Amino acid sequence: AMLGATDIGISTSIVPKMLGIFWFHLPEIYFDACLFQMWLIHTFQGIESGVLLAMALDRYIAICFPLRHATIFTQQLVTHIGIGVTLRPAILVIPCQLLIKCRLKFYRTKLISHTYCEHMALVKLATEDVYINKLYGLLGAFTVGGLDFILITLSYIQIFITVFHLPQKEARLKAFNTCIPHMCIFFQFYLLAFFSFFTHRFGSYIPSYIHIILSNLYLLVPPLLNPVIYSVKT
Repeated sequence: AMLGATDIGISTSIVPKMLGIFWFHLPEIYFDACLFQMWLIHTFQGIESGVLLAMALDRYIAICFPLRHATIFTQQLVTHIGIGVTLRPAILVIPCQLLIKCRLKFYRTKLISHTYCEHMALVKLATEDVYINKLYGLLGAFTVGGLDFILITLSYIQIFITVFHLPQKEARLKAFNTCIPHMCIFFQFYLLAFFSFFTHRFGSYIPSYIHIILSNLYLLVPPLLNPVIYSVKT
């Protein structure tokens, strides 16, 4: 449910303004509204990453410690995880906004080459030194996406070790079927995220339209595919 709500939140943050640009030729946006959209987008991205981590841990406990799953994943723990997953990115994104609003005063242009307000797209417009902005962006991305990616990968390594030691073929297939939808969502989310993230920061030789396409795919493809993947498997 939380994954679906996050997908709706990401889509709602982007699609209305995107439709306004393409359908009604309304590309303008107030600076504070742009910062708020950036906060919403990156917050929902971080929430989705945290939800994927929580789902991976749930499968890890269910497969590796099946008899303890009910005692470990209590309703109270799930509630605390949900609160933590929501607050972590919401708080971490705020300094990005403050660093842009308070430090960067002069801009080469007011034209963003994206259909939405993205952190690096805003930072690149500034004429001042943006090293601190880029550094905090990297630290924030690693604290959320990088750490979650490592923990999810470690969880699946342990899951695969446990599954391959199961004596019955039916049990192995059942375990894999439990993990396949989550693995599909995990791969498509992080592959698009990392490719978009690193091309923004280290891909100066890549044409701008490639950046724009990747950024849009990164945000719009997961909300489209997630329901399809889970509905096909169920």
